[in-house]
Amino acid sequence: MPEQYNPTPPKLAIVVLSYNGKDLLEKFLPPILDSQTTYSQVYVVDNASTDGTYEFLQGKFPQVNIIRLPVNKGFTNGYVESLPFIEAEYYVLISSDVEVTPGWIEPIINLMDSDSSIGVCQPKIKSYNQKTHFEYSGAAGAYIDKYGYPFCRGRIFFTVEEDNNQYDDIREVFWCSGACMFIRSKVYHEIGGFDNEYYAHMEDIDLSWRVKNSGSRVMVCPQAEVYHVGGHIISYGSPAKVYRNYKNGLIMMIKNMPDQGFWRRLIFRLILDNVAAIRAVLTGNAKEYKAIFKAHIQFYGGFNHWMKKRREAKPMVNNRNTVGVYNGSIVRDYFINKKDTFGKLGW
Repeated sequence: MPEQYNPTPPKLAIVVLSYNGKDLLEKFLPPILDSQTTYSQVYVVDNASTDGTYEFLQGKFPQVNIIRLPVNKGFTNGYVESLPFIEAEYYVLISSDVEVTPGWIEPIINLMDSDSSIGVCQPKIKSYNQKTHFEYSGAAGAYIDKYGYPFCRGRIFFTVEEDNNQYDDIREVFWCSGACMFIRSKVYHEIGGFDNEYYAHMEDIDLSWRVKNSGSRVMVCPQAEVYHVGGHIISYGSPAKVYRNYKNGLIMMIKNMPDQGFWRRLIFRLILDNVAAIRAVLTGNAKEYKAIFKAHIQFYGGFNHWMKKRREAKPMVNNRNTVGVYNGSIVRDYFINKKDTFGKLGW
């Protein structure tokens, strides 16, 4: 139960999830408060922080609604536990390490107001530490290939592009980044919200995929722009992140991929993962190899459970929307065909 909560439902609830992020909130919460509209309210979900976040918010930002969770059970659980207490037409789910810019709200709300088929939308997401370039997660819209590997307009694997306004068109994509996503509350709750099996990583793609499977659209609106620090809790490239990305990526495929070609694609994905593990060994990256190996052991050990989740997800599939699925292998195109930017894919 929230320790502080404003019961007046706004049109837009800006929900900032934070864990031991007092310093980040001190820096990035004021721009969020300054950019509020007449129809928005700000909520901070304190995910059982131990750095004095709760007391800091009470003292410095008394106008903010605080939901304090007693135990940290992961990124996904922060929203799973808090969003049922927040009434609004739209949620914007935003990490505490995101810097917003003036006017970041209206372009997306106006777009979603104009088209009820849009379930989720994200802004252009750029790197806080290199503001001329896109950020790893989300960038200017995110996609997935037919084997379940995610990539972005502006970032494919290790190549992150400079933003030269080359991806400024509003368009339908496949998934939105959990760093900053706008979602209709009705859609969020109807599809069951975030899946706590993920703990962290890939949960945003899974959520977007289920939105697509329900028939709604997922969009990017680059006229809104934010900057993401990234890697605050689990750093990019760390064994913990590699482990969760590989394991959760496989779970995501089993849950959401259509029946046609399912087994063939899953087997090929497992082969590609093993190739990545061999590559890690050959390049002397023992920690990455161990992380991939651990992910596969955990995946195989829970295989029957994941298949059960697939069966449970099927009743929610309604007019499946596949826009944003790349009908090829992004692994092959990037590493073999040297197509290292979105523009080279030739869609």
